[in-house]
Amino acid sequence: MYTHIMVPVDLAHVETLDKALRIAADLAKHYSCAVTYVGVTMSAPTSTAHNPEEFDQKLAAFAKAQTAEHGHETRSRTEVSHDPTIDLDATLLKTIHAVGADLVVMQSHVPGLADHLWPSNGGTIATRSDASVLIVR
Repeated sequence: MYTHIMVPVDLAHVETLDKALRIAADLAKHYSCAVTYVGVTMSAPTSTAHNPEEFDQKLAAFAKAQTAEHGHETRSRTEVSHDPTIDLDATLLKTIHAVGADLVVMQSHVPGLADHLWPSNGGTIATRSDASVLIVR
């Protein structure tokens, strides 16, 4: 049913992604498909990496660790954005098509007051993407 899964990853908060990572791995094994872990970074230094090349290396190591832990085929893709807080959704939507994903598995956050005023990333991706989107809480 699914041929390629995309999982957005925030390397600064990997510890909060456990459920989504496990579900993506289970689905990848079930459908015998690859998972592409996508990270969005800035060209300026961040707390995660000094530059996009270092970020890309960390994301590739993360994907390799997921293969070692769960046994499914993985890929990584780094996207560079001028301001991920503003254009994260647009970047992820573009990347869904670029990697050929037909399923996106995203970790949700606990909804708060701000979610009544601004749409969540997962909600925006789910409403604007052609791919199926599984938002995991």
